[in-house]
Amino acid sequence: MKMLLSRLQQKTLDNFINKYSINQKKLSCSITIRYIFMSQSSGFQLNDKKIINGWAFFDWANSAFALVITAAIFPAYFVAVTDENLSVFGIEMTNSSLYAYAISAAYLLIAIFSPLLSGIADYGGRRKFFLKFFTILGSIACLSLYFFGGMEELALGVIGFIFAMIGFAGGLVFYNAFLPVITTEDQYDRVSARGFSYGYIGSVILLVINLIMINYHESFGFSDSGAATRFSFLMVGLWWIGFALIPFKRLPSDEKQQNTPDLLKRGGQEIRKVWSIVRHQKNIRNFLYSFFCYSAGVQTVIFLAATFAEKELEFGTIELIGVILILQVVAIAGAVGFARLSEWKGNKIALIVMLLIWTAICLVGYFVTAKAQFYAIAACVGLVMGGIQSLSRSTYSKLIPQETKDPTSYFSFYDVLEKVAIIIGTFTFGFVEQLTGSMRMSLLVLGSFFIIGLAILLSVRVKAVEIKEV
Repeated sequence: MKMLLSRLQQKTLDNFINKYSINQKKLSCSITIRYIFMSQSSGFQLNDKKIINGWAFFDWANSAFALVITAAIFPAYFVAVTDENLSVFGIEMTNSSLYAYAISAAYLLIAIFSPLLSGIADYGGRRKFFLKFFTILGSIACLSLYFFGGMEELALGVIGFIFAMIGFAGGLVFYNAFLPVITTEDQYDRVSARGFSYGYIGSVILLVINLIMINYHESFGFSDSGAATRFSFLMVGLWWIGFALIPFKRLPSDEKQQNTPDLLKRGGQEIRKVWSIVRHQKNIRNFLYSFFCYSAGVQTVIFLAATFAEKELEFGTIELIGVILILQVVAIAGAVGFARLSEWKGNKIALIVMLLIWTAICLVGYFVTAKAQFYAIAACVGLVMGGIQSLSRSTYSKLIPQETKDPTSYFSFYDVLEKVAIIIGTFTFGFVEQLTGSMRMSLLVLGSFFIIGLAILLSVRVKAVEIKEV
């Protein structure tokens, strides 16, 4: 009865807004009405600072994995403790290739299963449940990396890394889906940027602690740097699950739905329903096409920037860590700065500016020869890295149909596109390098992804929203 009443209230509210929100000026009024009405029907206050900060702390929790494990420390450790040439299921490959395949396997699995899971979450009202599930899975898998000491534990290291990646990527689907649930549309940009900023700050803090511990391992009681490095993996897992308790406590609880038969089938149906809606709506469809293209470039640059520096410019380990720290620190300012630009000029203008900068980064990167030049490029990458991820998420939130009650499937669709883009982007980068023998040519090809994404974005219309202080 309560669920039926809530649906009737939502339908009445949407009819009222559609009737009276005729022009842009009245849009602000509609948001205010939605704020009051939905706060009463949902059982929690929209734009509540405590809930918003709790949501942002999930980024603080899981971004440590993204930085320490996937970018800064684990890749170098994996290559250092394994043989350069390996035989896996009778197939000869290098240890760096095995590491790349592990990433591909993780993203492929999550791309296959996350739509189904998010559809189930929509029908079963289990958004928070799955957020907890993937977080626990990822953090436990990350903790298991402490026992990965070399070739004897190779299977443990690879499997642990894959499951940690699945936990990280899977959790993001449900984390992103909370954004339009806890805040009104006029606050999407600021709240999204706050999450990314928390993530960058928290991950840098833990990375610095880990680096001090590894470089001065004897002072911390470790026998060698390897033992200190493995302990840093343990710290990441504890950091991840520990700080995730804050959003687990503050985010609104799941609304339990009635038992629905064939739940797995309905999950798949929900995803197909999302696509059937999206493909007939020019704005959201074209935005997703654009997002797919430029995400292939963005994520590939983020994953392979350090590899490019090491291979083309002969950066050492400490210098590579310096590059990563520059990326993270500048990304904080980028996420906030471009959120302000979007408030001033709109999301579309902000995204266009960032895509132009991304294109310039690829072109300039082709000619870079000095380390100082690469540091400058890294700063530029950091500036637009945080901004484009944050604004892409908030722009998509604005384009989702207002009558949507459970946006999880929409964000799963968004997340799957990003995962497939990562696979295509990284494969293209490696394939072009294999053909030409030059990572610089690969960088030029990545520039084309940004140009195509920019061209498609020009056809997208993003409505402006009046900003209220929270």
